[in-house]
Amino acid sequence: MIPFVKMHGLGNDFVIVDDRDGALKLDHDLRVLLADRRRGVGCDQLLVLEKPINGSADVFMRIFNPDGSAAQACGNGTRCVAALVMDQMHREGVGVETVAGILASKRMPDGGVSVDMGEPRLNWDQIPLSREMDTLSLDLSWGPFSGPVGVNMGNPHCVFIVDDAEAVPLAEAGPVLEHDPLFPERANIEFISLNDDGSIRMRVWERGAGITQACGSGACAVIVAATRRGLVDRRARVHLDGGPLDMEWREDGHVIMTGAATYSFRGEWTQ
Repeated sequence: MIPFVKMHGLGNDFVIVDDRDGALKLDHDLRVLLADRRRGVGCDQLLVLEKPINGSADVFMRIFNPDGSAAQACGNGTRCVAALVMDQMHREGVGVETVAGILASKRMPDGGVSVDMGEPRLNWDQIPLSREMDTLSLDLSWGPFSGPVGVNMGNPHCVFIVDDAEAVPLAEAGPVLEHDPLFPERANIEFISLNDDGSIRMRVWERGAGITQACGSGACAVIVAATRRGLVDRRARVHLDGGPLDMEWREDGHVIMTGAATYSFRGEWTQ
């Protein structure tokens, strides 16, 4: 029996299993099965809690995509794990460790969770790209869309700025762009457009997961890309399919993400 908690951040849903005692044996096939929406529990990402490696962290979060591959960052998942661990520890703030570093998280007065997602990496070899180029306008196009912004927020992102994100055939563009030879580690693909009120509309194709309701690290990449392109002044509300995230790229370089973290249900999965 594998106990789990199902949570979501704006519809970006997660199966969270606790392996802090090291007893679980989650091989590739089992990870895929747990994430399967017909034969398992179903999720956009599987999150495995482990003992922290760094003594200043409260928990280590390992991230897996539905295809069983590992991911380096997951903003919505971090908020959910932070909320879960804060509830378990009766605290208002925790440090969630990932392979990308320790992410400081705190509960907000409205019940949402704010996470310091760290600093973006913007050099071509940090995204990473397969060849040197300006990351403010990548030499990449699909149909009428071209010149996206490259950002690494613990994982690679490719942000297209378009007139109307709603009109983009994301199911067609996403898989092609994710696997473009420019991205040796594949990439998350975002299409964004600026709303009249200064907020941002964002749609996302996640690497290894496909179209999702929301992507926290993607929203981080979007606020960085929009700021670098002069569309916003470091702060904006980003509207995803599942709801809004309040984003800020602070002057010290850190990206702050604030939004909901919601429990769905608890259960046990039988192998």
